[in-house]
Amino acid sequence: MDIVCIGSGNVATHLAKAFKASGARIVQVYSAHLLNADLLAQETSAQAIADLAALNREADLYLIAVKDDAITTVAHALSGVNGMVVHTSGATPMSVLSDAGIQHYGVFYPLQTFSKSRDLNFANVPLCLEAKDADDLDVLKSLAQTLSPLVYEIDGGQRKILHLAAVFACNFVNHLYHLGGEILAEHQMDFEMLRPLIMQTAEKVQAALTIQVQTGPAVRDDQETMKRHISLLENRTDLQEIYKFLSKSIKKTHS
Repeated sequence: MDIVCIGSGNVATHLAKAFKASGARIVQVYSAHLLNADLLAQETSAQAIADLAALNREADLYLIAVKDDAITTVAHALSGVNGMVVHTSGATPMSVLSDAGIQHYGVFYPLQTFSKSRDLNFANVPLCLEAKDADDLDVLKSLAQTLSPLVYEIDGGQRKILHLAAVFACNFVNHLYHLGGEILAEHQMDFEMLRPLIMQTAEKVQAALTIQVQTGPAVRDDQETMKRHISLLENRTDLQEIYKFLSKSIKKTHS
């Protein structure tokens, strides 16, 4: 299968390299910045381009892995191609592709957090698919199964909810790690002290329901400890509000 990768960021980089490793041929990599396209193109033996007008229009698959607000522009540049066009966004409807006049289209959404600098085993990545029709879906399923056994067919409404849940479970949690690190740094302690705790928590939720492994003063309704914590944050009213809100949510969940 010949694939054009439109984008050179975290998602594009991991998918292009994974598809190449699975036996597909990456024929082009597009980025608005040619240097970025060239870096990924070198890793995937592809041609680097920085002009949408130069896109190869004979490929089997066009993988749009760009910022959400750029998907529509890219989709219109692909109007009239015979190959399958997919985007990788969790929050963008599939209709942006049909509205652009594309004939064969779908969504190829990998539910994972991506960083170029960190290796990723796609065998552990859920791949969430949506397509125009059954034939297009079969194409995407066959492609997805070359990367991962965790292949799910979900519609656009489900994908939006999944993306929302992922923001809570990943993005917000990571931000809380950052805030915990800030609190330590303000008192001359190192974030490294938290890493074993973070790992243990993540491991526990792999084997049990999250509600079963909740710990801490809020679930115990330990009012005195919570008051002391809030007092310690007297110079950080923003963190006080987060602490109070999350504690209230935990107490409500376990009441």
